[in-house]
Amino acid sequence: MLTLNYNAISSSFSTVPFHANYALSTQTQFLFSSNLNYSFATTATRKLKSFQLKAGFWESIKSGLMKNNSMQVVDPPSIDEEDEEPLPQEFVLVEKTEPDGTIEQIVFSSGGDIDVYDLQALCDKVGWPRRPLSKLAAALKNSYIVASLHSIRKSPGSEGDEQKRLIGMARATSDHAFNATVWDVLVDPGYQGQGLGKALIEKLIRALLQRDIGNITLFADSQVVEFYRNLGFEADPEGIKGMFWYPNH
Repeated sequence: MLTLNYNAISSSFSTVPFHANYALSTQTQFLFSSNLNYSFATTATRKLKSFQLKAGFWESIKSGLMKNNSMQVVDPPSIDEEDEEPLPQEFVLVEKTEPDGTIEQIVFSSGGDIDVYDLQALCDKVGWPRRPLSKLAAALKNSYIVASLHSIRKSPGSEGDEQKRLIGMARATSDHAFNATVWDVLVDPGYQGQGLGKALIEKLIRALLQRDIGNITLFADSQVVEFYRNLGFEADPEGIKGMFWYPNH
């Protein structure tokens, strides 16, 4: 079991996909946010942690994506930590100009505007088992936060004609008061290794902190446990264990 250690916040980026017939393996760990008493923290402490997380979020983007001179990271307006405001629902994160003049923008959104067919296609790309479209739609609708990553390509001389493609997603369910669990973190294989999985998780964490959610958990396959540890999650904090119930087959 892993817990998020807020002081530590600074591939296939996937948590375990959830559906009715999915059996968690013995190598799957339930990860926790380590600050179990976060909901009782002072407002000043919450703002400081959120401010630190914002800085880590943008630094992770810059370090992972600025690998050539044609790529530009668009910084959000700077604000004092005392005036911290929620991230906008949609904003351009990265803009890249290709040799032929084509412009590609990578856009983050927390508005949950995801086409279920696009999501199924993305799941196919990362090799996840297919799930019924009706259940995918229900999972998106019932999520507390859905963060998505789209690639938008604009060719020279093609005003109003742009190609938009879903390349990443992460979502969280919550009791809207104390607890949240992160699900379905995935990034298109063609965009992996650029820090986008890390950015998605940090973006989700920041949004949850801004809503005063203090206990954040997720399921992780054994091969990505270290990835989440590096983001501040811990296994079995203070001896707390994740427990599972399965119907008899």
